[in-house]
Amino acid sequence: MVAGLRAWRDVASARDACIERIEHEGWTVERRQAPLGVIGFVFEGRPNVFADATGVLRTGNAVVFRIGRDALATAIAIAEHALVPSLADAGLPEGAAQLLTSSSRASGLALFADGRLGLAVARGSGPAVAQLGSVARQAGVPVSLHGTGGAWLVAGEGAEAERFAAAVLHSLDRKVCNTLNVCCIVNSRARDLVPRFLDVLDAVGERLGAPAKLHVVAGSEVAVPLDWFDRVVGVVRADGTTDEPQAALTDVDGLGREWEWDGSPELTLVVVASLDEAIELFNRHSPRLVASLLSSRADEHERFWAGVDAPFVGDGFTRWVDGQFAFDRPELGLSSWEHGRLLARGGVLSGDSIFTVRTRARQTDPDLHR
Repeated sequence: MVAGLRAWRDVASARDACIERIEHEGWTVERRQAPLGVIGFVFEGRPNVFADATGVLRTGNAVVFRIGRDALATAIAIAEHALVPSLADAGLPEGAAQLLTSSSRASGLALFADGRLGLAVARGSGPAVAQLGSVARQAGVPVSLHGTGGAWLVAGEGAEAERFAAAVLHSLDRKVCNTLNVCCIVNSRARDLVPRFLDVLDAVGERLGAPAKLHVVAGSEVAVPLDWFDRVVGVVRADGTTDEPQAALTDVDGLGREWEWDGSPELTLVVVASLDEAIELFNRHSPRLVASLLSSRADEHERFWAGVDAPFVGDGFTRWVDGQFAFDRPELGLSSWEHGRLLARGGVLSGDSIFTVRTRARQTDPDLHR
């Protein structure tokens, strides 16, 4: 969190920066960055995001925060002991970054209903984010929503077993929007890669202290040993532990479900006939956010890059999709594909990406006529 704040300290201000200059005979046109205004930001209880969002000050915006009740006391302490003194030292008004101290959900809804906002940003659980976005749209406020995620990992014909296993392992450390949610394995590699996949799930379960839960798309169950369907384990979820088979069948529409897990890692496996089928399933069922292909074949990577409708495409673990980790820019969130992206296809919303564009003309020829 401190490193992220220092990154904002050290980066040059982009306020009023010239994006483009077009020279004409007798006059010029400039496109220049300008602030959006007041950013309303509602997010879940992760105090580091509270600090990350102050980066909007770098583009001349102000921000009003509302954080979940489980981290409100921490956010209040950050504001009191770090944010407010820093604003004063910088010569900025205290209200340039303001925290709502109410723990009521109604405070977030009221904030997003205020038509004076330049942008409403929400991140958290899917239903809560959708409700906030709906309220903002009714008030005529543009929105950037960060709730739906769930990464897909595809093993192509050229997948290297060790690299594939490592990608699965490092994509399941905890549940966030770029955690592995669906694994696709081409049928020609299922015999050797599915056992590696299951071994990794066992290892992840041991590391997290809760056994993994696997959902298998109907038709793919022949690749999974029967003991996975017969074995009963204690699956740890937010509402408690339940005894159930470690593997269960789901239909193809289940590929569209994002598994929200707290204890037991939960994900879906599907065996596909070809890489093209994996791409088609991703484009139809996924939230179209993160896609990764494991293959040593350049032709497969080119087909994957050209075919998947995803802003983030990789060739290893899925958890690299993060503003600070990938771009050295603390992020407000990763905008989901479900409702479109306000500012860029890539969907990484950071302090220096929240701006609008003003156009300025300078005329040197007083007799210019159109």
